[in-house]
Amino acid sequence: MEINLKDIDLFIEENKDNILRDIGRLVAVPSIEGEPEEGAPFGKEPKKALELGLEIAEELGLGTRNCENYIGYAELPGEDKEKYIATVTHLDVVPVGEGWTKSPFEMWEKDGYIIGRGVMDDKGPSVVCLYALKYLKEKNVPLRYSVRALLGANEETGMGDVQYYLKNYPAPAFAFSPDSDFPVCNGEKGIYQGMIYSKCAPERIVSIEGGMAFNVIPDKATAVLKCEGKLPEETESVKISAKDGLITLNATGKAGHASMPEGKINAIGVLVNYILDNNLCSEAEAEYLSVLKALHSCPYGTGIGVDADDKKFSPLTIVGGIIGIKDGKFFQSLDSRYPTNTSGAQITATINEKFGEHCVCETVAEMEPFYIEPDSPEIQTCINTYNEITGEKAELYTMGGGTYARDFPNAVSFGPEHPERPMSEWVGAVHCVDEGASVEFLLEALKIYIATLIRLQEVEF
Repeated sequence: MEINLKDIDLFIEENKDNILRDIGRLVAVPSIEGEPEEGAPFGKEPKKALELGLEIAEELGLGTRNCENYIGYAELPGEDKEKYIATVTHLDVVPVGEGWTKSPFEMWEKDGYIIGRGVMDDKGPSVVCLYALKYLKEKNVPLRYSVRALLGANEETGMGDVQYYLKNYPAPAFAFSPDSDFPVCNGEKGIYQGMIYSKCAPERIVSIEGGMAFNVIPDKATAVLKCEGKLPEETESVKISAKDGLITLNATGKAGHASMPEGKINAIGVLVNYILDNNLCSEAEAEYLSVLKALHSCPYGTGIGVDADDKKFSPLTIVGGIIGIKDGKFFQSLDSRYPTNTSGAQITATINEKFGEHCVCETVAEMEPFYIEPDSPEIQTCINTYNEITGEKAELYTMGGGTYARDFPNAVSFGPEHPERPMSEWVGAVHCVDEGASVEFLLEALKIYIATLIRLQEVEF
C-alpha cells in the first residue's frame, strides 16, 4: 500500500495545536490510582481520565467503547470482522513527588518541550495514537483489519485493566504499545516486586520515610531519631535539624525509573548508610539496616546475592523504592527486573536464606519475562517503517521496563522515547520531577505510527 508521507506531514502540521491542547486536557486530570469504588475500579481520577480520553476520541469522529471503566478504546472498522490490530497506551500516572517548577497537572511549554505529569508516560502517546486513527479515517485509508486505540487506566500499578480486557474481549492479532524507547522492543525482563520486613521493632528510629512507588528510585528520604550525645556532622547529601530531643535527617539523591538505575542515587540508601556510619540506631535496628545497606550497595543485586545474567537480556537490576514503618515493623519495598535464568521465587528465597535472621522477605507481585522472535513480519514492519522515516539503521532491543506488551499474545513496545537524542538538562524523565516531552519527537512518532498502521494492513495474521 502506497503511503503519502508528505500528506501525513501536512496533516500533522494542521493538527499540531489541537494535539497539544488535548494532551494538556488529559494532564490536568491527576489520574493516580485511588481507592476502588463502584464503577471506578482504580479510583475516581483514573476513571475521569479514561472518560476524557474517550471523549477526545469521539470529538475526532471515532467510535468508542468504555469497557466498564477498566479500559476503553477508539475503533475504526475494517473488512475482517474477526481480527484487529491495536495501539495500547495508558492514562494513569505515577505520583508526582516534590520540586516541580510549576504545577505537575498544568501542562506548560518551553523551548519546544511540554512539561507535566504524563506528557511522555503515557498521555502524550495516547493522544498521538488517537490522532493516528483520525488520519486513517479522514483519508479513507482502506482497512483490511480494524484498528483500535486502547486506553488503559491501571498500567502503573498492576495492569489490571488489560487483564480484565483480555478476559472479556478478544485479543488483537497484533498490538504495539507506545510506552518505551524507539525503535522496537521485542523482549522485556521479568518484573518482581517484594517487601523486606524487619524482625525487630523501632527503638531509636521514631520514623523513617522515603519513596512513593515500587518502580521509582526516590530522590528524598527522611528519618526522625532519638538523639543521644553529640550531633553528627552534616554532609552534602544529608542535612540535620534537632528539636525536643529528636533529630531529623533529610537525605537527597537522584531519582529515576527502577528499570534504569544507572547514574541514579537512591536517597534511601544514602539515609541508611548515614544512620549506620554514625551509630544512630540500636543494635537490632542496625542488623536490619545492614540488610538494606547490602541491597542499596549495588543495583545489580550482588550485595544481596541475587545477581543474574542470561546474555539475552541485560543483567538483573534490583532497587528499593519505598521505606517506612507499619504495624511496629520496618519495611523496604523491592523492584527487580530479571532475565530468564532466575525468578521472583528465587529472589525471595535467596534473601530469606542469607538474611532470614534479621528480616522476612515476601513476594508481592511478579510478571515473567517475554521475548518475541525478531524476524516476524509484524515486527519487521515496525522496525523498517521507523528506519525509513528517521533515516536511521536502528535495531531491535530488549529492556527491563514493563509495558502492556507483555500481557498480549502478540505485541511489542514501540517508542516514542529517544534516550539517545540529547535533551535540555532541565527536562525531567518519565516518573521524575518536571517530566517532559519533545514536541518534535512526539509529532515524528505520530508520522511513524500512521505509516506503520497502514503497512500492518498488508501483514498476514
